[in-house]
Parts: sequence; C-alpha cells; structure tokens
Amino acid sequence: TLMWETLGQQFVEYERVAPFLVPEDQQRRLLELLPLFLKAWEQSAGVIILPNIQLLASEVSKLLTKEIKRNINGKPAEEARLALEQLLQQKGEAGDGYLLLKSVYLLSQTDLRTMWNIIGSGLPAALMQCLYLFFTVPPKKTSDDTETSEDDAQTQEMLVKIMLNMYKEEQGVEELLTADKLQSLIIATSSLWDQCSHSWKVPTSRVLRTISKAQTKTSIVYLQAADCIKIAVQNLFTLADTLPACDVCEAASIVLCFVKDSYPVSSALLAEFENNDGYQLLLKILLRCEGLKQNEGDPYLDEILDMLTCLTTCGKTELKVSGNIVHPQLPHFDFERTQPSGMTVKNLQPFQVLQSIFQRSNDQHLCGRILAAIGTIWAWDTVNFFLLEWTLQPINQFTDIIHFKPHPIQVQFFRLVESIVLDLSYVPHEILKKVQYLIKENIVPFCTLTALQCLLSMTQKDLLFSDIFRDSGLLGLLLALLRKEAKILRKSAGTHLPGLKEGTEKELNVVMLKMVAALTARSVRNTVVLKDYGMVPYIKIFLDDECYRSATLSILEQLSAINYEEYMSIIIGALCSSTQWELHLKVDLLKSLLRILESPKSHSAFRTCSGFNGLLSLLSDMEGALQDPPSGQWAAVGQNCVLELVFYTLQGITAALHLDPVNSNFFQRNGLFEKMAEDLGSLGCFWTEGKRQIPVSLEKKRTFSEFLDAAFCTSEPFPAWLKNCIWILNFLDHMVKGTLHQESYFKERKPEMGEESRDDQEAPETQEEHPVAFNRPGNKLSASAYMLWENPEEKLEMRDCTIVHAGAVCVMVRLLPKLYKEGHAELSQEIQCALVDHIQSLVKSEKSRQVMCESGLLSTIITSCQDAFCSDSHPLHLPLTRVFEKLSSQAVEPHVLR
Repeated sequence: TLMWETLGQQFVEYERVAPFLVPEDQQRRLLELLPLFLKAWEQSAGVIILPNIQLLASEVSKLLTKEIKRNINGKPAEEARLALEQLLQQKGEAGDGYLLLKSVYLLSQTDLRTMWNIIGSGLPAALMQCLYLFFTVPPKKTSDDTETSEDDAQTQEMLVKIMLNMYKEEQGVEELLTADKLQSLIIATSSLWDQCSHSWKVPTSRVLRTISKAQTKTSIVYLQAADCIKIAVQNLFTLADTLPACDVCEAASIVLCFVKDSYPVSSALLAEFENNDGYQLLLKILLRCEGLKQNEGDPYLDEILDMLTCLTTCGKTELKVSGNIVHPQLPHFDFERTQPSGMTVKNLQPFQVLQSIFQRSNDQHLCGRILAAIGTIWAWDTVNFFLLEWTLQPINQFTDIIHFKPHPIQVQFFRLVESIVLDLSYVPHEILKKVQYLIKENIVPFCTLTALQCLLSMTQKDLLFSDIFRDSGLLGLLLALLRKEAKILRKSAGTHLPGLKEGTEKELNVVMLKMVAALTARSVRNTVVLKDYGMVPYIKIFLDDECYRSATLSILEQLSAINYEEYMSIIIGALCSSTQWELHLKVDLLKSLLRILESPKSHSAFRTCSGFNGLLSLLSDMEGALQDPPSGQWAAVGQNCVLELVFYTLQGITAALHLDPVNSNFFQRNGLFEKMAEDLGSLGCFWTEGKRQIPVSLEKKRTFSEFLDAAFCTSEPFPAWLKNCIWILNFLDHMVKGTLHQESYFKERKPEMGEESRDDQEAPETQEEHPVAFNRPGNKLSASAYMLWENPEEKLEMRDCTIVHAGAVCVMVRLLPKLYKEGHAELSQEIQCALVDHIQSLVKSEKSRQVMCESGLLSTIITSCQDAFCSDSHPLHLPLTRVFEKLSSQAVEPHVLR
C-alpha cells in the first residue's frame, strides 16, 4: 500500500510538471515511475491500486507507440524488425522498451475504461505494424539464439496478449484502420505462409481470428475497398499447388474466418469470396487433404469444414422448393406442419463443396467429417433434409457410390439414412429403392450387410415397412437368396465345403434371416408369401447352425399363426432327429415350442404331431447323463446342460397339459407319466441297481424344503447326485401344481458371430455349480431364482396345495425308492422320508385326495414301494401307510381299494 501511495504521489507530481517539460525530460520522468509501478504490482499479487490509472495507461501507451514508430519508420523491413527486437528485449537492467511493454501488458488486463485509454493512444496500429514485421520477416539466426529464446517467448506472449485484449473490442479494430497493415497482414498470410517467421505463425493466426470476430461495418468496407479477400483467394490458389495440404488449410482458415464472421454484419466479404471462385479454392484445398496422417492438420481442416457447414445458412432469402411426398408415410409424419427456423439452408454453394468432396474422395476422415456435417445440418432444422434432398439429392447420389468408401464410412452413412426414418419420421422411398438395389447387386458384402442392417432397424420401428419391403420386392429377393444358401448348407451336411460362408458373408445370412423374421412378424400376409414361395423346407435347414437359429425360429413361429400343425411337425421332427449331444439345439427348440404353447389353440396340434412322445424321447436319450462321476461323452457336456434340457422338456409337457383336459386325458390314458418316471429314473442320479435298501436309524430328519435350502442356499456340501435328484423333484413338484411352465431358472444364452458352435464343443462344468440362473461360462444365483427359496416353508408346505397334474405325484412316488446311493445310506433315507412327508402334505385336502385316488396313486405306492410298505421295520413304512390310509378313505369303489 505504501508503494502505491508513493507511486500515486509521484505520478501526481508528474502530471503537474509534465506540461512544462521538454519531451525528452517528460519521457525520462515517466520512465522513472515504471520500475516502482512494476515492483508495487509484484508485491501486491497483481492488484493495482492507483486512482488515476487510466491517465497512466494513456501516457505509457503513447510513449510505447512513439518509441515503436521511432525505431521502425524509414527503415528497410529487416532493419526495422531488428530495431524492434532490440527495443523490446529484456536486457540486464530492463530496457526502456521492455519496461513500457510490460507496463502496458499489465494495464491492459485491468478494466474496460483503462483499455479504451490504451486503444486511444494509437497503440493498435503500431502493434499491428510490429506483428506484420515479425510475421513477414524471419529472424536472422545468431550464435546466442538459445540464450535469448526464453526472453523472446516472454516478449512475444506479452505483445500478443496486449493485441488480443485491444482487438476484441470494436474500438480497437476501428483504430487499426488508420494504417494499412491489417489488410497487408491478411494478404501476407495467404502469400508468404511458407516464407514467414515460423514462431509467429500461431500468434498471428490468434490475433487475426480475434479481429475477425470483432469486425464492424467500417472494417468490412475497408477490407472490401482493398480487394483484400479477392487478393487472398488468388494467392491461396497459388499456395495450394505448392505447399503441404495442412499448411494451406491453416492459411485458408484465416481468410475464411473473415468471410464467415463478417456475414452477420455485412454480406460484402462473402460475395467477394464467392465471386472470386472461393468455393473452388476450398474444394481444391480439401481434396489435397486426402491421405493426411491422423491428427496432421486436423484442427484447421475441421475448422474449414465447420465454417463451410455454417455458410450453408448464410443467404438473404429462404430456399423455395416443392417436393413430391411419396406415400405411404409413417402416421405421425406431416410435412405441412414442419415450420422452418432461422437455421435453414439458404446457400447451396458451400454444401455443393461438401457434396463434391464426398463424391470425389475416398479418404476416411474427410468423408466421415462430411457425413457428420450433413447430420449437423439436419439437426439444425428438420426442413434442411428436404431442402437439400429435393435440390442437390446428396443422400440419393451417395447411395450409388457408398460401396467404394471405407467400411467405417459405410457404417456412418447407413446410420445417417436410418436417422431419416428414426429421427425425422420420414420414409425416403427413392433412397430405399437404391439401397435395395445395392443389396441385390451385392458388390461389396460388407456394404450389403450394413445396408441390410439399416433396413432391419427401420422394419423393427414400424409395421408399415413390412408392407413397403414386400411390395418393393425385397422380401422376395431375400427369400431367393436364402433358398440358395439353404441348398449349399444342405449339400454340405456338416462338412466344410469351399462354398460355405464365413465371416462377413455368414453374418449377411444372419441379417437376411433376421430381416425375413422382422418382415413376417405380426404380418400374416408376408408369412403367406413365405409359404407360397415354398420356403418352409429351406428355412428349417438353418436350424442346425446356432448363429442362424434364433432368427430361423422366429420365422417358424410366425408360420404357426397360419398353420400350427406345420410348425409342430417341424419342431418335433427337429427335436427327434437331433443327435444325442446337440443339447443346445434341443433347448432352443423347446424354448420356441414353449412360446407357441402359450396359445391354447396350439395344444391339439402338439398332441397330433406326437409332441408328448417326442419330448419324452429327449429324456430317454439322456440315459446315464447325470451319473456321478459322469462317464463317456457326457463328461464333456456338463451336468448343468443336462439339467437345463430336463427342465425345458418338463416345461414343454406341462405347458401342453395346462388347462387342456383332452391332452391331460391323453397323457394319463397312454401311460406317459409312467414313461416319464422311467426316463427320469434312468438319468443316472437315481438308484438303478435293484438291490434291497438297508434301513438305518435317523439322528435328524429335515423337511423337503429344508433339503432345498441346504442344497442351494448354504455352504453345506451335498453330493452331486443328490443335488440333481432334488432339482428334478423340484421340477416335478411345480409340475404337480401346474406352474412349471411359468418358472425361469436359467438365464438366456445369446450366441455371437464367431463363436464355435456349442453343440459341438462344451467345456466341462464344475459339479458343484447348481443350475439356478444357468449362464455360460460360470453360474451364479439369480435374484428371481433365489426368491423361489426365500421362504421355503411358506412356498412348499402350504396347508391346502391344489394338485393340477396328479400323474406327476405318481412320478415322484415311483422315483422315491430310487433316492438312494451306496455310501450315503443315512442321507438317502433322510431325503426319502422328507419326500414322503411332502407328498403327504400335498394330499391333505379332500379334493386333492380324490384327484390322487383317480390317478392311481394307491397302486403306484404298492407297486413302487412294496419293500417299505410291507415291512413294519422300514423307516418309510409309517409315513407311506398314513398316505395310503388318507387315500383309502377317498376310495369309494371297492375295486379301487382292492
């Protein structure tokens, strides 16, 4: 504070005596104040406390302006530049020029009033002369360049900061016009870019861009009168032939800034640019940017492209175009209600440059930036798509050449086409016809694939496209192509023939199938077309390949809408003809079957197509699959896979029986519950030796629900065979209640392109993993599955369980004696007792007992458990007798009891 007070007093004294001093003494007195000013500033952390700071700024700026002019006036350019360097250099004791420069630098960062005083001193024009000299005249190299480079950089930074602060104000730009150096510097950047001082390129560019943003009507008239833009464009045409592309971009971007930034004030510079072939210049420069290495010249190249994009909105009048809206269109599209905003395209010439570059270049960066620019223009205003497409037809024309472009550009282009539908809600029929022709020609498979994925996204958006692509012939084209591929697959029959598709071509087949699935989804008419083409035998060929399977099943499921019998015969036939080890194929087929069985109308077709026998044959094919330890090829399959197939098989049977008396009667009458018990008993986890079980005394006795909890929700080790048995009994328990088809224990698998078929190769899975939330690789308990065991007492020991499928209880009773394993006598007997108690809980109500008597449970108990039932010492004798007594009370007819 004391320093500022001292400085203030000294400056007041200077003001008093200055008018009476000769210029030399006045200048000396002012220079004597500056060291104290700089010292006070340093010790006050950059805060200036001076009442008459504006007058100090004015005096110091005037003196700096005077010194600059004294050092450069009347001298050749090289001598003038050297004199400036010497004036502004920091010497041992700071020189007068450096003191003045640093003082002005600090004062220029204070407030606007102070800045106006600096601008009024004539400094803007003087510093522009300095900048012109520093830029146009390269410095002479000396031996001590390395020592002075740091000081030079500091001096340069202060000079540039002062100019930036002055020239961002309109008054600063107006002051420039008192000399001719502004237009001279602009022209110099367009002609001497390769000969100028390298260290001053970036600072000069920064200063000129700042001036460009602060242009006024006066400055525009000044530049126009000097033909500044015209001369700069002509110079750049010459540079474009000789300089590297990135350097030309940097020089051209400066000129283009003045053109773009001046437009809100006046269109004069834009008109001068256009009248002197400015757009042809930009086209020439940008085409030279092909093949630039990544990041080389990117900022300036991108800037030119951004400015070109902005210039499309620079026009005096709105474009008037009238297009023909081709119908049908999406329901919510209404062009008449599309109101233009202030960001509509009014100038087609800059867009034509962008369009021409895309048509003539295959450079990935260039083409990608142009597509991004088109997306930006559309985002500004929806109307812009129609203004451009109904005049220059960019997307329509790009479609003809897109297959020549790099793959990333093809992807970007078709996303742009897709956005016309998804974002603009418009159906571009002419463009879609060309895309369809591209698919038909299939010149570049990757391009065809990307185009088809684009159409697939559209089809999934609205059902309207199912009609559009059928009427356009796309559906027929895809069916013909798929027929050809199916014939190749059928001929190969599992071998690797040269004609088999791999990579992109195989993925193309996948997308074609997905497209047909999308076109037939909820479209009976398209499904009829597929059937009339005779495609059903060919479509089912694709079931064998896991990559094709999901889409193929979707198509076949649509077929069920017009013919359940045909669908059932295909699926049941595929299940029965699949090999013993194609477990994932069977699971996928069963999942599809379950989706169709949700409709009660499908149940009759399932029965007449031998669906029950077909599903039971899947169980018999898995004989010994759950042995512990696993043997043979089953060891490589993994027991979780086997349990998954058992689950979906039982789910399918339950779904077909659900609320269907005819199917339930058929299943019961034909002894299929007995067949099911036999097949489940042969899986390998149940006892099949036929030896008499030796009774043991039990120290503890858990309930069936406690076994479930102990097996899957605690760390208590259970043998694998018992876990598998409990899972199967749990499936049967839900089948008894008619809810198994609604359960979900296994996570969905999503096969990816490039994976080996998991029907051929399956990594062995850890035996300790249980099948809740099945998901390869590794299984974790899912929240939904865990909820099943969250309260087992409440879930599984209800007072009055409703029995829907009594035959499933008989299956559980038939498996009861087989819940045994040598070496685990006590554990085996404990789970048997738990199961009998659970069965007893199922038949507590009179209604349940009546149903069970009619199902033949009495005879099942006697025939399946005669050892236990007839021996008083057997641990199961008492609970089985209680079950029998409960059932006997319901056996009204004597022959049933006998």
